[in-house]
Parts: sequence; structure tokens; C-alpha cells
Amino acid sequence: MASHQEKVWVLKDHWKAMLAMTLVSSSAFQYGLDFGIIGSLQLCRASLIRWHKVFGVKDPSTALGYNIPSDRQQLIASLMVLGAFVSSASAGFTAKWVGRKLSLWIACVGVFVSTAIMQVTTNIGGLYAGRLIIGLANGILMTHSQLYGIVPSRYRGLGISFLAYWISFGSLIGTIVDNFAAKIPNRNAYVIPLGIVHIVPGILAIGLFFIPESPRWLAAKGNFEKAEQSLQRLRPKDWPVAQELEEMRTTLEAEAQLQTSIGYLDLFRNPIDRRRTIVAVCALTSQAASGAMFVISYGTYFFEMANVGNAFENSCILTGVGVAALLATALLITKFGRRRVMMISGFILCGISQLVIAVVYTVHPNTESSGKALVGLSILYIIGYNSLVAPYAWLSGGELSSQRLRSHTFGLATGIGFFFAVTFTAPYFINPDSLNWGPKYGYIWTGGCAAAGLWIFFFLPEVKDRTLEEIDEMFEARVPARKFRGYHCTGTHVVLAEKTTAVHVEDRVDSGESGDMKA
Repeated sequence: MASHQEKVWVLKDHWKAMLAMTLVSSSAFQYGLDFGIIGSLQLCRASLIRWHKVFGVKDPSTALGYNIPSDRQQLIASLMVLGAFVSSASAGFTAKWVGRKLSLWIACVGVFVSTAIMQVTTNIGGLYAGRLIIGLANGILMTHSQLYGIVPSRYRGLGISFLAYWISFGSLIGTIVDNFAAKIPNRNAYVIPLGIVHIVPGILAIGLFFIPESPRWLAAKGNFEKAEQSLQRLRPKDWPVAQELEEMRTTLEAEAQLQTSIGYLDLFRNPIDRRRTIVAVCALTSQAASGAMFVISYGTYFFEMANVGNAFENSCILTGVGVAALLATALLITKFGRRRVMMISGFILCGISQLVIAVVYTVHPNTESSGKALVGLSILYIIGYNSLVAPYAWLSGGELSSQRLRSHTFGLATGIGFFFAVTFTAPYFINPDSLNWGPKYGYIWTGGCAAAGLWIFFFLPEVKDRTLEEIDEMFEARVPARKFRGYHCTGTHVVLAEKTTAVHVEDRVDSGESGDMKA
């Protein structure tokens, strides 16, 4: 595959593509902001009594006199996840009919409407409706911001890492805003933080007028003239746009001859697409196996146990450390491969942190010294997760699907990722009225980290610095995951089309077998 070596291109040459990618990826800020605001509002703190009075019930046994029942808490979280799952999993349909930019515009409108509902309602049913609608919007934003990806292959990791950064940064801002707004002695204590949610979708909605539609989406729709115009706007002067466009055309034509239909059933219809679907989904959802939501959601609990300063404010510091760790990722993600960073560094560090958290609490439960240890380990964990796991999981989930089915595959992967990202089982394990494990819940996630690391070693291909066309070629050649890194691509996608007849004959003879994954 041609590598555009006529000139040595550096990052600053691609400033237009990186600026467009930064704008589009900022849609993830809204998801993080929403998570930080709603998560913090549900903490049972006297300064947030207004939220509890409006959406909770009287409970004389609590210090506030009000409480939000567990079933309401679960619905507030799960309805957003349900909406995100539905809209993400259906991304193939929205991408087919409306494109990346219009999908993002629709999602921005959804955020405006849902947030306005949550600001004005004083009824729990209205809050539920707002959570469901904002979930639908979040799913579209998170999915199509990834699919927009218009940076060259060398900087694809850096561009997509912005997504994880915006999520963490949004969560930090949401938590900080809650902390200061909580001092307001009326409904504005939560209305103002919710109003902050409007800002980034507003910026995104305006900014979309100034950037082109995704050239890959245009090419996939057969509109190569507009795809070329889009590339010319995004690429530096003298960049071989015609060559890049021809690579897209060749790959799309070869895929069309091998398999013409595009739909969710096609994700599993033949061995190659089935492999790519499974790998993309598992890669993206591997971050959930690290137990991230357990540590992130219950960080404040650890600080309270440690009795070090203000637990709520210290949780902001924990989130801030995570943001700093993501900034460090920008220096790593273009230099090191996905497999080595995710498996060796990320999941080992996360697994060890979870194990020590569980052991410390088992040996010395409910003590100030163990609380301080848990705080330190939580910070170590968040550094490992934010810098070594989350960005690479999002990146791998988005680049391993076929171009033909990319919207469907990544949409399904994102939807399942939303579903597993929420720790529905955490309250059962941690709540004193249930198993009462507390931080011993880390034992479970240590096993999750080990299982994810083993899966990555055997099944996650290394595609650092590979173009999407080269990735297609290696999957079509059925290269084993551990041999992707050293595989020499020949750029002979046209040859794949010549094998169409043989592939279809093989599928008809034995459609029940998954096929050999090796070359």
C-alpha cells in the first residue's frame, strides 16, 4: 500500500484535519459532563438537598430528611444507558441515511431538548424522560464522532484519543460545577449545572457548518467527487489526494464484489466480517472489564473512609489526575502499539491496583490507614486506566471493522460498551444491606483485568500506523492476530475481487463453519 513518502509530513501539516477532529470529538465532553453532574447530584450531601427534595422522598432516618430511593437512582442512570445503547446500536441506519454531520446536529438538538426538560421539570417522570432522550443523543454523539475520523493513519490514534480525553475532562468540569453550585440555596443548585450541558453541543452545532462531511462516508455512498473535495479541504497542500481517494475506491469496490449487502446480519454472515465484528466489540468493551466504573463511581467513598480533607473536593482531584494522565497518552499513543500498551501496561497496572485495594480492605477494613491506602491505589488505577486502557479500547473498537460495515460494527460495539460500562452489580456487592463487600469488590475486577489481558494477547491485532485499507487487506488474508504487526501488505486488494467466485462457492458448500482465521 502506498505510504505517501514523497514528502515528510509532520503533525502541524495536518492542522486542519486535527482541528476538525478536535471539534467533532468534543461531543464526548457532553457525555462526561452529564456523567459528572448527575453522578455528583445523587451523592447524599446536605448541600445538594434541593435535588433530593425535588426528586427524592422524605426519609427521617437520613441526615437530610430526604433520600432518593435505589430504584430511582438506578432508573436515572439506566435510562440514559438504554437510550445510548439504542442509538449507538442503530448507528448503521443513521449513517446510511443522514451521514455523520447531520447525525451530530440531530444529537445536539436532542441534548438541548432533554436538558431543558430536566431543568424545568419537578416531576420524577419528567426527569426519566429527559434521561432517556439525552441517552439517545449521547449514543449518537459518541458513535458518529468516532466514525467521522478524518486524520491520516499515522495520527489516527492521537485523533481518537481526544474522545477519551473529552469524556474525562467533561466529568471533571461537571463535578467541580456541582461542588460550587451546591452552595446555592434554591433549585438553581442543580438547574445551573444542568445548564452547562448546553454549551459544548452549541459550539459543536455551529462548528459543524465550517468543516466538511467525512470523505470516507461520501466515498462509501459512491459520491467520490464530493469525497475528493472534502479531502482537499482537510489535507495539506501537495498531499496526494487522488492517491488516497483511489485507495478508498479500490477497497470499497473489492468489498462490494466480495459481499454486496450491508446490514446488521452481515456483521456475522461470513467468517471475515464475523471475526472483525467480534474483535471490534470485544476490544471496545474490554475497558469495562477493568472495573473502571467501580473505582470512578466510588472514589468519593474511598476519600470519606480516608478522612482526608473534603471527600467531594478530593474526588475532583482524582478526576483531575485522570485528565492529566490522558494528556500523557498523546505522547504515547502514536509511538507504541495497541497490544503492548493495553495488555502489558494497562491491564496489569489496573489488575494489580484492584487486587491490592481488595487485599488492604480485607486485612484492615474501615480504618483511616486503609482508607489512605485506597486513595493512593485509586489514583494509581485511574492513571493506568485513563492513559493506557480507555483511549486504546476506543481506538481499537473503531478501526478494526470493515469499511463497508464500519458504521454498523462500531455502533454495535459502542452500544454494548455503554451497556457494560454501567456497574449494575456494584450496589449489590457494596451495599451494607446486601453482600457488603465494599472495596473487596476489587477481587472480581482483578479477574476481569486478567481475562481481558489474555484475550488481547491472543485475539487483538496490532494495527499501529496501518491505513484502513491495509487493515482490510490483512483481515481478508486471514492473518493471525499476533502476526499483524510484521505482516507486509502488498496493496493487492484487486486480487481479492478475483477470488470472489471461490469465496462464494466455499460459503455455499459449508456455510456453517466459521473458517480458519489463519493465513
